[in-house]
Amino acid sequence: MIGGRDSYFTSTCKSFNFLFICLAKYKDMAKEYLGEFEELILTLVAALQEDAYGAAIAEEMETRVKREANLSAIHVTLYRLEDKGFIKSSLGGATNERGGRRKRIYTITSAGMAMLKAMKESRMELWKLVPQLKIAGGN
Repeated sequence: MIGGRDSYFTSTCKSFNFLFICLAKYKDMAKEYLGEFEELILTLVAALQEDAYGAAIAEEMETRVKREANLSAIHVTLYRLEDKGFIKSSLGGATNERGGRRKRIYTITSAGMAMLKAMKESRMELWKLVPQLKIAGGN
């Protein structure tokens, strides 16, 4: 009976370890998912290049996408994207316009660019399924 318990305990521990590893992988996979607003911010960081900072992103969003966003929502999203490794930030030079304060400039990382490419490809595949979006004589 003791041998039976030991083997049960061993197999149960292995199951728990497996479950922990699976949950840890799931947690990592969750980092690879982007919401619509995160995708928009990441795309704008890539497009603006060295001019990607909070206020410029907000302005570009309103101009190009006709969408207003609270500056604090943009900053929270930028921090989240940085935590996920899709962007990195550095402080720019101080300017008189900002009262001597420095801008935090964001740049896309290779992981961020890979994420954008993957999202674009998956969106294109989905759009191909919509008959109303197909162009006569093309895809």
